[in-house]
This record gives sequence, structure tokens and C-alpha cells, in this order.
Amino acid sequence: MLRNYSNSRTLGDNIRLGTLTAFTAGTINIASLLIFLSFTSNVTGHYAILAAEISKGNWTQVGVVGGWIFLFFFGSFLSNFIVINFNKKSKYFAHSMPIALEILCLLFVGIYGQFYYQKTLEETEYLVALMLFATGLQNGLTASISNFSVKTTHLTGTTTDLGILVSMFTQKKYRRNGELIGRAKLLMSIMLAYVMGAVFSGLTYYYLEFRVFYIISICLLIVIGYDAYKIHIRHFNTKYRYNRIYRKPNIFAYLYEKIHGIPKREKKRKLVFED
Repeated sequence: MLRNYSNSRTLGDNIRLGTLTAFTAGTINIASLLIFLSFTSNVTGHYAILAAEISKGNWTQVGVVGGWIFLFFFGSFLSNFIVINFNKKSKYFAHSMPIALEILCLLFVGIYGQFYYQKTLEETEYLVALMLFATGLQNGLTASISNFSVKTTHLTGTTTDLGILVSMFTQKKYRRNGELIGRAKLLMSIMLAYVMGAVFSGLTYYYLEFRVFYIISICLLIVIGYDAYKIHIRHFNTKYRYNRIYRKPNIFAYLYEKIHGIPKREKKRKLVFED
């Protein structure tokens, strides 16, 4: 999900990344709506609030809402900054670091909300700001590594693109286009995952309350852990095969043989004329 970059990504990579991150975005958005009465997976509504507060001359709220918008922007900026600056050293590190930062932000919201939250306006504004920064990190990362194919924190563009594709599918030549069909599958999976995450959050919030952010963090850990598992297991198997073929000493193969034992090798059969 995270290892491949830009045009080297497959449709499966994008669908796996899109569904898991869209599910978390939907969960975050409904949880923040129920707790803080504010959406935090996108800033479309916040721009409207910003304009309304400017027209009223309520400059304190202008500063608050403007800060929220900036933090979403800064989260996207930071994600892509990490990707383009550390991509050559380690693609996995560059692509997983924004997700790790998002997990830290959500864990902080969950722990603070569960044990310290007093429901004051100031606390609410700070926690909403932190969640907008977290979703900005997520949206910036998914868009950056997928060449802008995957955006999961809001569905405005997704719904628009899907409507365009459906209209194109009214003509036979477009229904045979594999690239367009794959794009439609990706958009549908993102939409369904987002809605499922929102429904899950709405159903479980009254039982979990702030602990719902722990569930979200686990989902994001799956995104990171999937690639870590694939990388290390594949690396181990390759090293082990090299050791078996070329008989080069290797710590991984040594530990494997210590645990599982050295496999028995059949004795070489002699030909008659060798006696």
C-alpha cells in the first residue's frame, strides 16, 4: 500500500490504501461531529464559516477558523515534504511517517478526551485543530504517493469524478476501457469505505466515546504494518534462499535453521560406472 510510488502503483495498491484510509476518515469525521459539533476531514465548510465571520467582523473567530484551515493545509504540505525529501533514502519510511504522525495526533485526542477533557470552548478548538492537521497529513500522503488518484478525507471530488465516469459508460467504447473501469472501482471503494466508517463511528461512539480514536489508530497501524510485514518477510525469504543456494553465512538463515532444524538432504545417487 505504501511502498510503491506514483505511476508504479497498481490498482490493487490504490484500492487497499483508499479503502482503509477512507474508512478512518469517515470514522474521524462523524466522531468529531458528535463530540465537537464540527467536521474535521475536510475544510469546505470551514471556508464558508470563515467568510461569514469576516462579514460579521468577528475577528477572533476568523483567526480560529483560519488557523484550522492553515493546519489542514500544513498537514498536506508536511506529508508531501516528507515524501519528496526522504523518498530516495527509504520509500517505506517516507510514506509511513505521515501516517505515524497522524496516529500520534489521534491517540493524543483520544487520551486527552478520555481523561482530561472538560468540554471548554478552548479545548474544543485545539482538539479540532489537531484533528484537521491529522486529516491533512492523511489526505496529502494518499494524494502524493498515488499521483493524485486517491483522496480519502472528503467525497466532493470523488462523487464528481464518479458521476462523470458513469455518464461516459453510457457509450460502449468507454465501457470497454479497462483504465476507466479500474478508476470507477477505486472511486466506488473509497465512497463505500467512507460511508462504512461514518456508520461505524455513529453506532459505536455512544459506547466507546473517545476510545473510538484508538480503533482508528489500529486501522492506520494496519496500513503501516501491512507493508512492513511484506518487506521484512520477503527480505527474510530472499536471504534464506541465497544462503541455501550459495551457502553464504546469514544471521536470518542461521536463526531459522536453529528453530526449525537443518532440513535433511538426500544422498547423491551414484551411477553404475562411478563404482
